[in-house]
Amino acid sequence: MKLASLKHGRDGRLVVVSDDLAWCAAPPPMWPTLQAALDDWAHAEPILRGVAESLAHDAVPHARFHERDAASPLPRAYQWADGSAYVNHVALVRQARGVAMPDSFWTEPLMYQGGSDGFLGPRDPIPLGDPAWGCDLEAEVVVVTGDVPYGASRDEALASIRLIGLTNDVSLRNLIPGELAKGFGFFQSKPASAMSPVFVTPDALGDRWRDGKLHGALRVDLNGQPFGRADAGLDMTFDFGTLIAHAAKTRALGAGTIVGSGTVSNLGADGGPGRAIANGGVGYSCLAELRTVETIVGGAAVTPFLQDGDTVRIEMHGDDGHSIFGAIKQRVAVIR
Repeated sequence: MKLASLKHGRDGRLVVVSDDLAWCAAPPPMWPTLQAALDDWAHAEPILRGVAESLAHDAVPHARFHERDAASPLPRAYQWADGSAYVNHVALVRQARGVAMPDSFWTEPLMYQGGSDGFLGPRDPIPLGDPAWGCDLEAEVVVVTGDVPYGASRDEALASIRLIGLTNDVSLRNLIPGELAKGFGFFQSKPASAMSPVFVTPDALGDRWRDGKLHGALRVDLNGQPFGRADAGLDMTFDFGTLIAHAAKTRALGAGTIVGSGTVSNLGADGGPGRAIANGGVGYSCLAELRTVETIVGGAAVTPFLQDGDTVRIEMHGDDGHSIFGAIKQRVAVIR
C-alpha cells in the first residue's frame, strides 16, 4: 500500500496511491490526514488497504496522482530523529573536519533530533539564505513508526514500522563545525528536509525490505547527471530496528515518529572510500562525502556545495524500472 498527502492546509489531505503512482483515491472521512490514520492504525490500516485494492481494480472514485501536487506524506510530524547508520559516511565526514571518531560509533548509533514542524514537499525549492553556508543534499531512507513503548527491543521496534520512504535531509556544512564546537548539537545547520511523494508499507516492498533495511540503489542525480547509486541495504551498520530501539531507550515514541537512516554510503570495492560513478564506483549520496574523497586523493576538495539554481533528484526504482516512492526533485533557491 502506498500513501501520500496532497497539499491542503498544514497537514495535507491523505490519499491512497496506486502502485504505479498514476492514480489516487480518498480514504473515508474519519482519516483526513496521514497522522489521523497513524493514530488509529489498527482500524485505519485494513480500511485503507481495501481502498488500495478497490483502486487497483478501478472500483472506487479516483483521480490522477501528480507528484507536483504532493506535500510531504507527513507535512509536519511530532518527531523527526535522524541517525547515522552508515558509519562509513560518518568516518569520512569527520576525517574531512579533522576530528577523530570514537570506537563507540561502531557499536552504538549516533542520532540527533531535527525540526519536524514543517517538512518541504518533494517539489518544493530548497531555500538558502547564503551560499557561503555550504548547502548540501543528503539522500536517506526513512521509516514512520506507530507507538513505540519505552525501552522497546529491536523486535518490538521493527514491528512498529508502519511506512517507509526517502528524504533529502539538507545540511549547511559550513555552519556545522561552529555549532558542534559549542557542545550542544545541530540547529541552524539543519534546515527543513524534504520527503518523497509517497510512503510505502513494508509488505509492498517485497524482498527489498528485509532485516530492517531497504535494499536497492538510491538514485541521486545532480543537475541532471548521475551522482549516486549507492545500495541502501549495503554497509548499513545499524538497521532500523536498532535505530528505533536506540531512540526509545529512555522514552516512548508516539505514532508518526519519523526515523532516518543518515546519508546512504557504500564502501569502495577495495574496502576504502567509494568512487564516483565516472570512475567506476556507485557515487555518493551527499557532496560532503565526495569532497572528503577529493581531499584524501588530491589534497583538497574541488567540488562546490550547492549553488543557486542547482537541481537535486532522489528516488529508487523497482525491478520493473518504475519509481517506488516517487521522486524528490528540488531546485536551490537563494533568498534575496
